[in-house]
Amino acid sequence: MVVTEGRALKHVQVREYVRSLVAGAAPGSPAPSERELVHRFGVARMTVRQAMDALVVEGLLERIPGRGTFVARPRRAATRLASFTEEMNRRGLLPESQTLLARREQAGPGVARALSLTEGDSVIHWRRLRRADGVPMCLEDAYLNEILIPGFLQAGMPTSLYDALDSRGLRPTWAEDSITADVASEEEAELLECAPGAPVLRHSRRGLAEDKVVEVSRSVYRADRFTMWVQLGQES
Repeated sequence: MVVTEGRALKHVQVREYVRSLVAGAAPGSPAPSERELVHRFGVARMTVRQAMDALVVEGLLERIPGRGTFVARPRRAATRLASFTEEMNRRGLLPESQTLLARREQAGPGVARALSLTEGDSVIHWRRLRRADGVPMCLEDAYLNEILIPGFLQAGMPTSLYDALDSRGLRPTWAEDSITADVASEEEAELLECAPGAPVLRHSRRGLAEDKVVEVSRSVYRADRFTMWVQLGQES
């Protein structure tokens, strides 16, 4: 095979050649070696590595240290995002929620940016105290894009936010989460029934339904009552 197009496209040619070779191949089948591709295309090893890296990131190939590069096994589907109610039920605890605030507000700069809105746009702010087996577990502030959920406040606050979003075809299918360790403020400590300065976990989430940002939440968990559980990796 003779390559006649520009240098900038060589890694694309290599990538698509490898893709065509491994299409339909069984997981674990060996991919062409870098040395073979360098010889076949007459390109630098870096160009070949760039092409292979792209296919690894895409999930078509996987590298196994000390062995080589192979057709990747199917990636395990991400765990379904669970609501607080579902998570507590899974842990064998009885969930309860108390609405402290539910109103329409103008989005501040942080919330607007997270919801992909313009500062000052209308959002719904829903603050709840979440309990498990009668003990305060979490203080949660959820911000919702009102345009996507018209009439949400007028319909009465639901038991589960995710169930309410699901009924509109907007249940988050994936999320961006961050977790930090901190201490409780006086207001948080009073609501969570712990001492001011007690350790807490701050959990921020940006929930998306496909490509639509539908929820931004900021939760404060009592660190003595809650352990954050995260599933990572691929199915073996």
